[in-house]
Amino acid sequence: MSETSRAVEVTRVRGGVRVVEHDHAATEEPMEVRIHGEAFAVIMRTPGRDHDLAAGFLLSEQIVRGPDEIDVIRHCTNPDTPELKNIVDVTLHGEPPADRIRERRQVVTSSSCGLCGRVTLDSLEVKAPAIDGGEQVTGEAVLEWPNRLRFAQAAFDRTGGMHAAGLFDATDVLLDVAEDVGRHSAVDKVVGRMLLLERLPLTAYGLAVSGRASFEIIQKALLAGIPIVAAVSAPSTLAIELAEESGITLLGFVRDGGYNIYSHAKRIT
Repeated sequence: MSETSRAVEVTRVRGGVRVVEHDHAATEEPMEVRIHGEAFAVIMRTPGRDHDLAAGFLLSEQIVRGPDEIDVIRHCTNPDTPELKNIVDVTLHGEPPADRIRERRQVVTSSSCGLCGRVTLDSLEVKAPAIDGGEQVTGEAVLEWPNRLRFAQAAFDRTGGMHAAGLFDATDVLLDVAEDVGRHSAVDKVVGRMLLLERLPLTAYGLAVSGRASFEIIQKALLAGIPIVAAVSAPSTLAIELAEESGITLLGFVRDGGYNIYSHAKRIT
């Protein structure tokens, strides 16, 4: 299993006193995603669940629309070239969609930005129907989502530098949780696993994310069919606009016994 953190030496300064100690830092490494052997994108991520990440990333990039379009996801391996462990090749059924690949990116995606490097503004367009229906949840349940997400963050306990995404069902069960140095990659890992398990659309689930809610987080939720997104921190204006247009219930500042509802409040009782 890939390590989510690594030991580092740190000089702690407290009250003017310096002490050299050992600590752990969140692992960040590049992962190259290839489609039929051709480079498509490089994602800065925390190693682990790379196949889930690749599947979720290709769904969010609208390269694939369902599990039936994916044939094989595999790591490139060669004992003489260990760096190949960070290359994932995806084989699709049939020819790759050249038009969709061309309008997406072929550059590095940073941990903080899942949309950086898009070729055109038009490529930001989300081609998915608005979400209708979805389960209602109580405000009390939503308030517990960040706490339960945090409790499941083993890597955060070691490093203090990990984001997380968690998927909750209508009975308030935490179905899946993923950690990563990037918020969007954590979401891709959760969505990607559900995609590969043929569980999409996730209309009976809610998504909890650490940190803020950005446009890309709402976009990923929409493409996965998730009707409720709850963030510990603030949403952006584009996130609010997309949530309103796409039928997603968006909550922000879910902490300290309260929350703000920015769109489609009817799902929160």
